[in-house]
Amino acid sequence: MTPNGRSSRIRVLVAEQAARRGGRVGVVDVCTAAVASLPVGGAGMSAMSRTTASYPLCSTDGISEQLEELQLTLGEGPCVDAFTHGSAILTPDLRTGELQDCWPVFADAALETGARAVFALPLQIGAISPGVLDLYAQVPVRLNAEELADALAFAEFATLVLLDARIDATGEPPDDGATKRHIEDLGGYRAEISQATGMLTVQLGVGIDEAFVRLRAYAYAQGHRLTVVAADVVARRLRFSPDTDPTRTDEDT
Repeated sequence: MTPNGRSSRIRVLVAEQAARRGGRVGVVDVCTAAVASLPVGGAGMSAMSRTTASYPLCSTDGISEQLEELQLTLGEGPCVDAFTHGSAILTPDLRTGELQDCWPVFADAALETGARAVFALPLQIGAISPGVLDLYAQVPVRLNAEELADALAFAEFATLVLLDARIDATGEPPDDGATKRHIEDLGGYRAEISQATGMLTVQLGVGIDEAFVRLRAYAYAQGHRLTVVAADVVARRLRFSPDTDPTRTDEDT
């Protein structure tokens, strides 16, 4: 299957899940669709940052909820390593001896929850990494090439959904056609978010992680979607400064 074909199929699966839930597409729909499509028992997702506190975003069941909390609390595990190294961490069997050495506390704690295999996939667009998608199974399992490609596609789409989410989400059901338009728009936003973050590193004189935190903080404070703020930065309608509040140059201010 071509990458575009795979991405399209993943988006349809997530949209169908959101429609069944009766809400706008969210990260929980990505997790639920991934569990239904892959040989795993559950999924969880955590927002992670090098400059602010990390926290769980969603989970599909009790085991995945415990796994997310364990890793963030202990500071070790596949989720932490996936975020740190920016690459997928595939753990087909937590009882492997070398994993016991790598994650001496997490490995045993995860086994106690009922998990046996864990796959951690970083959410990433360029240098921006807002979190990690974790998948687990209660039996040892290896993802074949097609399954791994699907898992990575779910993580890729989860990144877009997470970055585009209304930070002040109301949870209200979308208007007719809103979910479809939302999914169609997401694919075009990744470059703009990355470009806006890069511009902020210059305007603020900070690293990429801090620039992204500032971008999200402004979106939160203004009650805007991140993609809207990114578009304003790229179009130079909005400029950030290290010493003053962000200023707008358009006539709508």
